[in-house]
Amino acid sequence: MIHIFRVFLYFLLFVFSAVVMSLCAVRLHYTLNLSPSDPLNHGVKFYDPIVVELLVTSILSMLWSFLIGRTIHRRIERRFINTFATEIIGLFILFLLWIVGDAIATRTGNPPDPNTHWGNLSSCWVYSSCRVLTAMLAFAWVSWVVVLALLVTSFLFASANKAFRDPLHGRWDRRATHYGSTPMRNLP
Repeated sequence: MIHIFRVFLYFLLFVFSAVVMSLCAVRLHYTLNLSPSDPLNHGVKFYDPIVVELLVTSILSMLWSFLIGRTIHRRIERRFINTFATEIIGLFILFLLWIVGDAIATRTGNPPDPNTHWGNLSSCWVYSSCRVLTAMLAFAWVSWVVVLALLVTSFLFASANKAFRDPLHGRWDRRATHYGSTPMRNLP
């Protein structure tokens, strides 16, 4: 039953990453196409590097969640690519990318003026650009929580079953496996 929960979490990660990607694209479009009369940065076009980092992280998360979710659902078995160890390494990399991006985005300054921080975004919800930043931060943190849940779930499952080198779909049937001639687990 754990595979159903993991596929659900990967589906959530895909959806939340798609939302973050969309919000990052909206933010980049806004800051790269400022009108001269826009009060933000006195109309000078710019972009936030952390928004680009969140955009790249969300795209990588979407690709990873699709690949791993498909592997779990279809029971795809490839020796080294589709193991729990590979999944945990990939999730750890995503974990680091999300936590760094979220932390910097939560406390960041705009590149033209390093003393200007996004600050308390709840005070500027009148402006759509502020609502986009608020939503982007919220979904970025939720995506990090989902990656953390996946990392913990996969690590605990692999540890409890001594399955770090076994297929990451987590369902073993020696008669149905195509993993090779090597036994799936050392069972008596």
